[in-house]
Amino acid sequence: MENIKVVATNRKARHEYFILDTYEAGLELQGSEIKSIRAGQISLAEAFVQVEAGQAWLMEAHIAPYEQAARNNHDPRRRRRLLLHKDEIRRLFDIVRQKGVTVIPLRLYLKKGRAKVEIATAKGKKLYDKRADIARRDAERELQRSFHERG
Repeated sequence: MENIKVVATNRKARHEYFILDTYEAGLELQGSEIKSIRAGQISLAEAFVQVEAGQAWLMEAHIAPYEQAARNNHDPRRRRRLLLHKDEIRRLFDIVRQKGVTVIPLRLYLKKGRAKVEIATAKGKKLYDKRADIARRDAERELQRSFHERG
């Protein structure tokens, strides 16, 4: 098993979207940002990925300022370049042009000391899809309870 430490997850992503495909991307960071990430000071709640001009950017991810960096600190919501292969960026760009498909971050983790983002192409769920998922989960939970009561 690889040495991975999950720092942040986008918990709403699987509830709000159907996940189509996932990718692992590196993240271009400043020194104070990686220190904040190692301290767990990051939120992916409103984050999304924008693909433009042959580059992929992580937008609206909040990385809290690192207190010890003082004046050399970073802007918490600045856009950060994602490090992907050109063919992956091209594939993402083609997918995003389709109606209703977006790219979202699922989780941010440290792998061999480097910050990585798991991003996914996703299609938004309608309200009735969310209700169906909740009903299915409740039914599975009831089934598990009945098995445990018998056994």
